[in-house]
Amino acid sequence: MRALVISGGGSRGAFAGGVAQYLVETMGFQYDIMVGSSTGSLLISHLALNKIRKIKQVFTSVDQSAIFSICPFSVNTKGSSETVHINHAKVAGQFLRGSKTFGESYNLRKLIFETFTEEEFNTLKKSGKDIVVTVSNLSRNSVEYKSIKDCNYANFCEWIWISCNFIPFMTLVEKNGYEYADGGFGSKVPIEEAVNRGAKIVDVIILDNEVSRENLHTSKNVFTLLTHLNMYMAERISRQNIRIGKLVAKSKGASLNFYYTPVSITSHSTSLVFDSKQMTKWWEMGFHYAGLRNQAANEVKSENKE
Repeated sequence: MRALVISGGGSRGAFAGGVAQYLVETMGFQYDIMVGSSTGSLLISHLALNKIRKIKQVFTSVDQSAIFSICPFSVNTKGSSETVHINHAKVAGQFLRGSKTFGESYNLRKLIFETFTEEEFNTLKKSGKDIVVTVSNLSRNSVEYKSIKDCNYANFCEWIWISCNFIPFMTLVEKNGYEYADGGFGSKVPIEEAVNRGAKIVDVIILDNEVSRENLHTSKNVFTLLTHLNMYMAERISRQNIRIGKLVAKSKGASLNFYYTPVSITSHSTSLVFDSKQMTKWWEMGFHYAGLRNQAANEVKSENKE
């Protein structure tokens, strides 16, 4: 069985969409299992349905208002650079209402229900493909994987939404008596889950550089401090996921193919900034990169045969 794993990465998910489009449309890969974490969870259902044009249009056309019902920060653009700052008025309003988070993402929940229909859900469920989203159960300090095989339509859409809720900037969801948040807090690159579900070939799209070269500036405010802290934790989690995934794959005779972002397409502090022009560019970049990556791999195989 072949699996596709897509990591978390916010707006950088557009790059993953381009890579996946190449693998499905150009390479002709058929996936029995798809596992997504955070932004990866938004992509996998439509990829499994082979509705790539649709998810590309949706993914590359969203803006802040499509994601946030209460956006906790403001974005200042100077030339090609962007700086992100806390919107103190909105954050203060959240605290006065007794909210546990700086912002809310109910618009994203609405968007998921609007763009992934119950008819599409039923078609996908009948296909027999195992479509899995990753969520973090904060109440139990555990990671949970929610398969389409075990869910009805409403629950599955909710799990997709929950998988993407990057707290404290997005909604902390209470469900089944537990508090849930972004899947990337526990498993940003869920390779192990794909292998445990029986995959023997796993294509892994990781929305980070293979070798981290980003030097962080001194924190200027609470926002940059929080993002730097989250960057640190996310990188540690990602590398641990990859190490464990490699060990599990080796023990079970599975092969892994990695697709990293070849350059730093955006800083982590702006991965919650959704700009349609940038994301369209990143989608095309991912498609082009996957082509070069597979061309290079084929040339190496040819040289080895000779």
